[in-house]
Amino acid sequence: MRTFSTFYIGGKWIEPATAATFEVINPATEEVAGTVALGSAADVDRAVAAARSAFPAWSATPVAERAAVLRAIGDEYEKRKGDLAAALTEEMGAPAALAGGFQVDLGAGHLATAIGILEEFSFEEQRGATLVVKEPIGVCGLITPWNWPLNQIAVKVFPALATGCTVVLKPSEQSPFSGQIFAEILDAAGVPAGVFNLVQGDGPNVGVPLSAHPDVDLVSFTGSTRAGIEIARNAAPSVKRVTQELGGKSPNIVLDDDDLPANVGIAVGTLMNNSGQTCSALSRMLVPRHRVDDAVAAAREAAAGLTVGDPAGDVAVGPVVSGTQFEKIQALIQRGIDEGATLVAGGTGRPDGLDRGYYVKPTVFAHVTNDMTIAREEIFGPVITIIAYDDLDHAVELANDTEYGLAGNVAGADLEVARSLARRIRAGWVSINDAFDFHCPFGGYRKSGNGREWGEFGFHDYLEIKGILGYAPEG
Repeated sequence: MRTFSTFYIGGKWIEPATAATFEVINPATEEVAGTVALGSAADVDRAVAAARSAFPAWSATPVAERAAVLRAIGDEYEKRKGDLAAALTEEMGAPAALAGGFQVDLGAGHLATAIGILEEFSFEEQRGATLVVKEPIGVCGLITPWNWPLNQIAVKVFPALATGCTVVLKPSEQSPFSGQIFAEILDAAGVPAGVFNLVQGDGPNVGVPLSAHPDVDLVSFTGSTRAGIEIARNAAPSVKRVTQELGGKSPNIVLDDDDLPANVGIAVGTLMNNSGQTCSALSRMLVPRHRVDDAVAAAREAAAGLTVGDPAGDVAVGPVVSGTQFEKIQALIQRGIDEGATLVAGGTGRPDGLDRGYYVKPTVFAHVTNDMTIAREEIFGPVITIIAYDDLDHAVELANDTEYGLAGNVAGADLEVARSLARRIRAGWVSINDAFDFHCPFGGYRKSGNGREWGEFGFHDYLEIKGILGYAPEG
């Protein structure tokens, strides 16, 4: 049983202003895994004041010193990888191999990327007689979700610190254990007092006062589109910068070639990774109409090969994070059945032999039309839809027929065709054959948000641009 009763503010572990706590449920057992203190507006005030006090010195710290602090964080992070992985499995149900592999490695990868960029980044450039200076924006409120906790913390905290900002982090109350360990890592690394602060809590009592706080210069939020809209409203009176990485209903265009069955199988396995709880999940698989039967057979085989069960064991798919998510996913699966989609694999209810825990059957629907609920709404579970296209123009039309625009993929052997289609997909992160790159900008169009994270592009949101005219004489 884990008990976290203090917050990290001003370089110290301090008692919260109130005695409220939150019970964290292990989604694999439906039992209490631990408790965490819930913060309030008073805790936010203290954390913001600490960050504001630390900003002048940290923002003036030379790049080499900031890089040294980040490298010290990397050393401590390496020591705690096992602890972080165990926390992820317990708090949000990530299978052990995923938690100890990609989930934890993403945090380390973003840190290494940030260090490399910082050491080469140009914070000043001369343009004629004008000096253009990129300065840290100030105090940053960072609000992160439960589905990829370390990834989302890393892509916000490390660029913010690298650029000279100070931060207040609010992890999701659904997955607070990894956030608490992350704070312990930064404390052990010797991050100067007040540069990094942690306040645990929920949206109404911590997220709202943090996003509305007049001494916070930027709010970076990752979560649902609904919550992102509220964040923007809360932040509007103080005219602070707001960056958001929100929902998605991303397309995967599978080309008509000999690799189609293999690409369909990869798509199913990738979607089910992390129990489908990925904002950029390629949940709409678009296949040539005359190859639908081939796609269905490959998808059925891929889903049947997935092991679902205790995430502490050797399984491919663990539970979804909570009872609330479980019920939402069940309702959407039933909606797909009711609206006439063909159930290829999975369906409602728990997988056989799993009577406890928030386990969802890996589910595949075929003969889905783009106006069905399961093709429009973000399910955030292990559910994938197969949608037929007539030709490549039709595939692009279907891909872009969504209120979202976070991600996309084109899978196929013809690179020139894939490149052409990738250019036409209206989304911020479009891969070809599931390519991956820590330096690629990540973020969305339309209701998927604004701003960009990852790599050098992740630095820009944390910087203000100042022009100093007449800094040098003309010529």
